[in-house]
Amino acid sequence: MGRAVSIDGVLTKPEEAKVSVYDRGFLYGDGIFETLRTYRGAPFALLDHLDRLESSAEGVGIRLPVSTRVLEREVAEILGAAGNPESYVRIMITRGQGPLGLDPALATEPLRVMLCEPITPLPAAYYKDGVAAVTERTERAADAAPGAKVTNYLAGMLALQRAREKGAHEALLLDVEGYVLEGVTSNFFLVIDGELLTPPTSLILPGITRARVIRCAEEEGIVVRYGSVGAGDLREATEAFLTSSLREVVPVIQVDQAKIGDGRPGPVTRRIHTVFRAKAGVGDWPLPWD
Repeated sequence: MGRAVSIDGVLTKPEEAKVSVYDRGFLYGDGIFETLRTYRGAPFALLDHLDRLESSAEGVGIRLPVSTRVLEREVAEILGAAGNPESYVRIMITRGQGPLGLDPALATEPLRVMLCEPITPLPAAYYKDGVAAVTERTERAADAAPGAKVTNYLAGMLALQRAREKGAHEALLLDVEGYVLEGVTSNFFLVIDGELLTPPTSLILPGITRARVIRCAEEEGIVVRYGSVGAGDLREATEAFLTSSLREVVPVIQVDQAKIGDGRPGPVTRRIHTVFRAKAGVGDWPLPWD
């Protein structure tokens, strides 16, 4: 199982990979990123991820140093260099380096870094038995640039740390009125009366896996509603799940010590995950809860 690093398009040994201490990504978290995974060794939804990277760059005023076509080629190169059966790739673009100071104009040459690692699947028990989540009131990194996937994750990391201290897998972030928006690194869905409820794209980071899951649900005839997710909805829900690129679809059976439904993963979650796997071209893979 291999690791690989690319800096400004040049493949570099991981142990030799270095960036300047004056890079604004290091100094201020001034950057954007995408994380994608492979299925059968091929990057999944790559163009969607690159489109969102481009949108994030525009949202924070960072110039992409190369075209998305070049980034597409570099993803293929780093996957080949790592040589894993299945990998995930993190693409990062920072504003670049410059003298100390918050003024973004101090940096003029954006830096791009790619990291490639072998995928380590979540424990099968997470899918078979479900996970717990807790709600957290905290700022989100994307609040300063709605819709952008930015690298400054300090508030989210602290929220996740508190969640793990409580024995939970994910922290669900609340808005000022107490409605659930999303997880620190995931999107959130409820199942109510056989329909999906999820916050609208205008309030959250629009997940690539989230969009694919919605498409799968609609093709299966499952109604998808977009709206605020409040305490009453959590009590009414019979199922809940998280979505993310690396975790796919993870059932949530408890939020803040209160059971969701009967406290077990439900049939709608299972159905959607099964269809998602099929659409990803790996319908013949063993399902993680079997």
